[in-house]
Amino acid sequence: MPRAGLSPDAVVDAAVAIVDAEGPGALTLAAVAGKAGVATPSLYKHVRNLAELRQLVTVRVVDELTDRLGRAAQGRSRDDAVRAVMRAYRSYVVEHPGRYAAMDQAGEPSERVQAAAQRLLDVIFAVLRGYDLEGAQLVHAARALRSTVHGFAVLEAAGGFGMPEDLEVSYELLITMVTGGLPRPRV
Repeated sequence: MPRAGLSPDAVVDAAVAIVDAEGPGALTLAAVAGKAGVATPSLYKHVRNLAELRQLVTVRVVDELTDRLGRAAQGRSRDDAVRAVMRAYRSYVVEHPGRYAAMDQAGEPSERVQAAAQRLLDVIFAVLRGYDLEGAQLVHAARALRSTVHGFAVLEAAGGFGMPEDLEVSYELLITMVTGGLPRPRV
């Protein structure tokens, strides 16, 4: 009989709390069991193994990021939407560096991970379609946007910017560079 209150979602909640506090390297079934107040074998009623738990954490993180970006883009278009998405993406990474880094531990992506990733990509594609991008151009622009935000935010979260200049000014310059590099929509 599973412990009252313990469910797959509760197990993922405990896992996310661990990666938030200690980083993705601290994610073990024993640590999750300790956080949940159960013996490790009790987790197997809710997750098959650590690999599945890592995938569930990845899905949770991607879904959270997708929701945040979708809310940021809602009601906006073109440059305003890109600015909002870039700010929302950065804030998520800086607020949750452990869980963001845990996405890289998912291993071979399951159908759930792939579906979550597609939902995130769909938000980014929707924003970039405001520039009349389609096909390969859309993919290239999405890659450029993601890698730009990812790089800045991960460096920031890791304390990689040691110079005293204001990071907000640097990031706004980066946003201006990205939006300036996108094609202007046909009128």
